[in-house]
Amino acid sequence: METLESELTCPICLELFEDPLLLPCAHSLCFNCAHRILVSHCSTSKPLESISAFQCPTCRYVITLNHRGLEGLKRNVTLQNIIDRFQKASISSPNSPTESRRLQPPQRPYTATISGTIVGTIGGGGGGTSGSSARSSPATSSHSHPHANHTNHANHANHTNANHSPAVVAKMDPRISCQFCEQDPPREAVKTCVTCEVSYCDRCLRATHPNKKPFTGHRLVEPVLDTHLRGLTCLEHENEKVNMYCLVDDQLICALCKLVGRHREHQVSSLTERFDKLKAYQVSPGRVSDAVMEASKTSAAQTLENNLTNLVKRNSELENQMAKLIQICQQVEVNTAMHEAKLVEECDELVEIIRQRKQVIAVKIKESKVMKLRKLAQQIANCRQCLERSSALITQAEQSLKENDHARFLQTARNVAERVAMATTSSQVLIPDVNLNEAFDNFALDFSREKKILEGLDYLTAPTPPSIRDELCTASHDTITVHWTSEDEFSVTSYELQYTIYTGQTNFISLYNSADSWMIVPNIKQNHYTVHGLQSGTRYIFFVKAINQAGSRNSEPARLKTNSQPFKLDPKTAHKKLRLSNDCLTMEKDESSLKKSHTPERFSSTGSYGAAGNVFIDSGCHYWEVLLGASTWYAIGVAYKSAPKNEWSGKNSSSWVFSRCNNNFMVRHDGKEMLVEASLQLRRLGVLLDYDNNSLSFHDAMNSQHIHTFEVSFLLPVVPSFMIWNKSVMILSGLPVPDFVDGLASDLQEQQQQQMGLCRQESPYLTGLKSCH
Repeated sequence: METLESELTCPICLELFEDPLLLPCAHSLCFNCAHRILVSHCSTSKPLESISAFQCPTCRYVITLNHRGLEGLKRNVTLQNIIDRFQKASISSPNSPTESRRLQPPQRPYTATISGTIVGTIGGGGGGTSGSSARSSPATSSHSHPHANHTNHANHANHTNANHSPAVVAKMDPRISCQFCEQDPPREAVKTCVTCEVSYCDRCLRATHPNKKPFTGHRLVEPVLDTHLRGLTCLEHENEKVNMYCLVDDQLICALCKLVGRHREHQVSSLTERFDKLKAYQVSPGRVSDAVMEASKTSAAQTLENNLTNLVKRNSELENQMAKLIQICQQVEVNTAMHEAKLVEECDELVEIIRQRKQVIAVKIKESKVMKLRKLAQQIANCRQCLERSSALITQAEQSLKENDHARFLQTARNVAERVAMATTSSQVLIPDVNLNEAFDNFALDFSREKKILEGLDYLTAPTPPSIRDELCTASHDTITVHWTSEDEFSVTSYELQYTIYTGQTNFISLYNSADSWMIVPNIKQNHYTVHGLQSGTRYIFFVKAINQAGSRNSEPARLKTNSQPFKLDPKTAHKKLRLSNDCLTMEKDESSLKKSHTPERFSSTGSYGAAGNVFIDSGCHYWEVLLGASTWYAIGVAYKSAPKNEWSGKNSSSWVFSRCNNNFMVRHDGKEMLVEASLQLRRLGVLLDYDNNSLSFHDAMNSQHIHTFEVSFLLPVVPSFMIWNKSVMILSGLPVPDFVDGLASDLQEQQQQQMGLCRQESPYLTGLKSCH
């Protein structure tokens, strides 16, 4: 409970928070304490109103204040509610640390009794009842002891008050009055005489209870209620104090109960003896004598011990849980405030953008209005001038028509007619210019798309995990192209590709968390990526992470592998009686081919008609096939670079081969041979070299059958080795490992792991035959 109380204590005043403020750093502070901090920074040149920041006393985070000062900080309402409930629970349980600190009651004899009433009251009322019942037995026993001190009586008061509700306890007056005072109300007692069973104020103590005979033998203690001094009375015999304990009924009894009551035949014990036994069994059951232990193993003692143990354990768990909940509540408050501020900020930005765009569009409308009105005003002026000229012409024409003098009429009629004709023509030209567009059609405002976007404003969530498309992924001997899809493609900001070499570990979560060699490719914008520079013939684990501002999520793991290392036959190693094709993929026995010069790398001995590949393999898993054609005498396998070139492959400790001699199939190493089963119709031989797992296996590629596996620890890089004594063979390299071969390799690897922790032979000789027939 002390841990819980420390969480509710202000770091400045060291008291429970009062009107706590929620600081931006997630800590809390009393309002008055924060005000005192600001006052401490004041000076004559720097008034209180000008202070705009202060440091959090817990973490030194700088708290910036707005124009409202401390009133601009949010109140920690959740923390205040917890403190209020904590204080109410403390009132209902005087055993709590807070109440003990406030009232300073006498020390309790049972230090193991932790205040469960507080937690029980806050959590729903269960803890207070259990705590009270668990304390009832020792408290009752101690009150009845003839020499029990005031501490035991105080415990009984605590036990009694624990049975009352917080409202009732709040009304009880903890003040103990003097029993000798004649004034009304009496003064507060300062001492209680246990011998006299009377409480005295300071004045009455000096007057009626002097420190001299016969009072020198009396025992004075802190003020204690009168009911606690008188002890417990027997339930069956009124006014008789209990002074012994019935072991049969586990009940406190008086002397009359033992003499004439129903307990007269029962075995009894003194309260002192019973108290010592129960207390010793409770506190230190491993350090008491056997007799005491045996006497203590009664139902009451066992119940007491079990109840106290369970109560202490439960209260400790509840305190830890409550402390965590308080921290979560504070974090929720901080996160809520942060998101609310972010929401206000974002909405304010949107409103500001709308306001600015409103101003821009309004200016454009006004400019268009001015332009249109200017043109119309010019047209109106032109029309007015034409109208004036037309009116004058009409007046002149009318006067001419009224002229009766023939000579005068003829003199003006022609001029007037020409002017009327010209005026009519100019008016017709002017009419189309007057018809301007006054509807502002080019300023039609359509914000439907923007409205839909605004209506869709909501929290941005992390994208759904992407999915790696294995069927679209491709590989070469040193590259892998990974393809994936995402349902939230438009909400994804970028992708991140992570990969590492697959070690055979099936727990991908543990592998993801523990591997130190993960390679990361960040900021990928497409749904595919090609990884270069990989090891040939190697399995890899790939994860794809979809990322946006709200977070990220990983895809399910995908196991992809690079193809085998491609190679060809090395002409420098070919026997002089072998002929290689132009692409160096086919070798044929040719007795007439004698033009090759001798080199140290060339197979040279009679009968050693062989050639080696042009690659050295020291890691990874590699697969190639050999098309045997009609050849019935050959030896195919791998060898160290230092293997002798003047003898058959497999006759030394540096080479491992699968061989056919007419109708016999065998495997050979270090001059030792072993017959194996294979079909006489074998036409495609598959070779799987798993260098990292120390295995070399041969397969019937056409029938998907396993022939044999060497298990050997390779010490040096190896090269593919080929020998024939008739016909020809063709090499197919750089192939992906077939599924049936890959599955068999995985099974063999699991078997090796089960056999004495990957048992590997030290001597380079084959260990046995493994067949799928």
